[in-house]
Amino acid sequence: MGSGGWLARWAEFSAWGASLWIGARRRLAVRWMPLTAAAVILTSLVLLGQLALTPALASIAVLLTAAASWPLDSSRLVDALAGGVGRTSASIDQLGVDLDKRSWRAVVDAIPTAALAIDASGIVVHHNRLVLELFPKIRNDLPISHVSRNPDLIGAVDRALSTDERIDVELIERVPVERRVQATVSRLARTAVRSSPHLLVIFRDLSEQDRLAQMRADFIANASHELRTPLASLRGFVETLQGPAREDPTGRDRFLRLMASQAERMTRLIDDLLSLSRVEMRVHLPPRGIVELNETAAYVCQSLEPIAELAKTDVVLIRDDVPARIRGDREEVVQVIQNLIQNAIKYGREGGQVEVRVGREPSHGSAPARVWVTVSDDGPGIAPEHLPRLTERFYRVNVASSREKGGTGLGLAIVKHILNRHRGELKITSKLGVGSTFSVVFEELPTGRP
Repeated sequence: MGSGGWLARWAEFSAWGASLWIGARRRLAVRWMPLTAAAVILTSLVLLGQLALTPALASIAVLLTAAASWPLDSSRLVDALAGGVGRTSASIDQLGVDLDKRSWRAVVDAIPTAALAIDASGIVVHHNRLVLELFPKIRNDLPISHVSRNPDLIGAVDRALSTDERIDVELIERVPVERRVQATVSRLARTAVRSSPHLLVIFRDLSEQDRLAQMRADFIANASHELRTPLASLRGFVETLQGPAREDPTGRDRFLRLMASQAERMTRLIDDLLSLSRVEMRVHLPPRGIVELNETAAYVCQSLEPIAELAKTDVVLIRDDVPARIRGDREEVVQVIQNLIQNAIKYGREGGQVEVRVGREPSHGSAPARVWVTVSDDGPGIAPEHLPRLTERFYRVNVASSREKGGTGLGLAIVKHILNRHRGELKITSKLGVGSTFSVVFEELPTGRP
């Protein structure tokens, strides 16, 4: 190809590049308003701590690229721009809204908490699906006063429409359920188009946060109380040994045995607290091992034989005819079965019997088959009102009896968290004067599956 051909190609390429640049500038000029709104929304999310800076910058880059390359409706554009004196800036703004209102709506939809956009008249112009959890009857084109009758929220919206300040208000919503919600009202942009988004309202449900905070406070209070009791006993015994029992060999031996018992109680409590903490940290990680329940139950029964002999209790194991394989962590499954058998020995009838049985439930339709381990005792049983609370931390049916027998009140809480990780289920049945049965149920791992 000669120099003339190359020059012609270069001229064509330059013209093509120039047309692309001119087209991109024209599209960006028409779409400046929704792009500005989207940028303000993303900036608000970064300032509120709801979005990291890097994803926000990436989103802005994607929006700019899309706005510069997406074709315009040329007939409407020419009509809008060629009107000259007869066209106002407001009509051009409205054209940009009509063409690209999906851009800012997509940003509202992507906000990870409940959010809605409001126009200059206080009308909801868009909301994401998470708002439905707070306000099930919400829909676009409703005044904010019809969405929530909370005067603080309505006042915050009115104030934000007349000022540029960000306003935080706390709402107590009692329908459909009682919740504590924090609402943040922020200005998006000032524009002549009243139907465009003027305000962004983001809602944060603090109810779960409050519940977790209360659980932590209760847990610390209960743990402190459980540790304070043996510590007080130890201090009393030490003072006695340093004083009146200093020269009394018989009393000294008795107090030392009591001190050893209290120290052992504290050790059990700390071990259970650490075990519960480890289980909670791993609850989101699905187990990857394979556990055979017949073998595991046999191992636990054998390891607890000395404890059963001291309690004069017979532990009977009834295996399933075929292997019962589950996806699980063997150490944690051992802990579940061990806690249930220890409870049955501890709180069952002295000289009684504990039955450990492995079995299965056949599959129904597309549901997978399930396997289970049940631990039954012939003790005094548990009253029905206590059954729903047995897995709560530090909950005891009889506090004095539990402490006397070395219970910490955490065993069944540990069982519940382990089963949550294994997608298992705990079932409890009991009858006063007859005994109790604790069953753990797992999905069976299909035969031949690794």
